[in-house]
Amino acid sequence: MSEARRGRSTDVPTLVEQAREGRPRAVARLISLVEDASPQLREVMAALAPLTGGAYVVGLTGSPGVGKSTSTSALVTAFRRAGRRVGVLAVDPSSPFSGGALLGDRVRMSEHSSDPGVYIRSMATRGHLGGLAWAAPQAIRVLDAAGCDVVLVETVGVGQSEVEIAAQADTSVVLLAPGMGDGIQAAKAGILEIGDVYVVNKADRDGADATARELNHMLGLGEIRAAGDWRPPIVKTVAARGEGVEELVDALEKHRAWMAERGVLAERRLSRAANEIETIAVTALRERIGGLRGDQHLAVLAAKVTEGTLDPYTAADDLVSGLTS
Repeated sequence: MSEARRGRSTDVPTLVEQAREGRPRAVARLISLVEDASPQLREVMAALAPLTGGAYVVGLTGSPGVGKSTSTSALVTAFRRAGRRVGVLAVDPSSPFSGGALLGDRVRMSEHSSDPGVYIRSMATRGHLGGLAWAAPQAIRVLDAAGCDVVLVETVGVGQSEVEIAAQADTSVVLLAPGMGDGIQAAKAGILEIGDVYVVNKADRDGADATARELNHMLGLGEIRAAGDWRPPIVKTVAARGEGVEELVDALEKHRAWMAERGVLAERRLSRAANEIETIAVTALRERIGGLRGDQHLAVLAAKVTEGTLDPYTAADDLVSGLTS
């Protein structure tokens, strides 16, 4: 059981200082405070705020089976070869908390588990209002403050998580693989709207070239871009063998440079902060409303709506004004 769940107080300033020194256990405990929605989370975020903003956040998503974990591991290798410290956040919006320690995801990324320049954390968001949008930004902030130059965020890649990861990352990478669904299905899933870089992994399989061509065609449909606008590149990789990974890193670096030059990076980070603030505010309001479930005022409003003497919008305005006054 974590310290937060036992009600024990944590020495936040010391933890933050140790995290800045690169101590994995300190980073792990800070992320655990995020997972547990600790009462000390406000203190943690206040301490981390001036230490963040330096990490490049890359989101990786795609359907199960396309090789996200293998690609993430290959990217870690490439970034470490360039001397960068890397944080990996493997987010599963549906599974229970792993409870594992930092560097505990040794099954998928065992080759990096002993590297002091790599932080790996499996994290789930079930039980938190807002899901990925609630917990991931704060876990990313921990890794950023701990000195990671690059933070890779990998999601399970189904449903809303694909869209949510695009909102959390500076650059979104969408992975596909031959035989995992055609371009039209991908378009229906919405992933053709969120990617900054597209990867056709397992490119040694039959159909890889056809998948890349169809993806390129789908990306070009209705395309209206001004001179200098970013056009998402398509990179073919065999991540299990490290093939094409350097080309992928090059595409990421080009996108980062383009964003910095055009002011897009700052805009994305402002939007990300605004979304995070809104999510926290809405969560706080809903928690307060939840505490009023048995409150007489809420019961009276509900009765009036049921009777038809009051509409739900007016009732909601009445409730919110009471919460915020």
